[in-house]
Amino acid sequence: MAGELSVQPSAPTEGKGPTPTAGPPGNPSRTKELADKILDHFPAVKIDYVRAKRVKVTASPEAIKEVAVFVRDELGFDHIGTVAGTDYIQQNEMEVVYFVGSVSRPGQEDLQVCLAERVKRDALVVPSLVDVWLGADYHERETYEMLGITFQGHPDLRRLLLPEDWNDIPPLRKDYTSPGR
Repeated sequence: MAGELSVQPSAPTEGKGPTPTAGPPGNPSRTKELADKILDHFPAVKIDYVRAKRVKVTASPEAIKEVAVFVRDELGFDHIGTVAGTDYIQQNEMEVVYFVGSVSRPGQEDLQVCLAERVKRDALVVPSLVDVWLGADYHERETYEMLGITFQGHPDLRRLLLPEDWNDIPPLRKDYTSPGR
């Protein structure tokens, strides 16, 4: 894919996880620098990819809030664009991804950090990041409602889009079957 760096696993003795390496054109040096800073502070995170304007980082649910505060305070990513959830039914996992950008740091307006975490489908509880990015409020509520992921510490985790009398599993889960099918 144009502008994407390949990710090569580091040697286990390094303890830093995968390290982005040179790849196709697209000037990914700014995002590689972000990935390196995150890895320097959090060696246990995984860099999923580095592209010219986007880096995806996966952290454990136990570390996600600390990584998010670092991304906000130290790297200047102060604006949340959206929160997405994906059901990986074959792996028995769900993923939550926070897409964050910078509106206050000059030169970073076009960059995005995708901060992800994965949990088992039978333990769908992750920390809320509303106290890190207030704009995550409605996005976490929607993800809760549509996928059934509970955001621990969310100030108002209640229905947002589904009817009050909804009594089925969350509709965006892969095991949901529409009654009309």
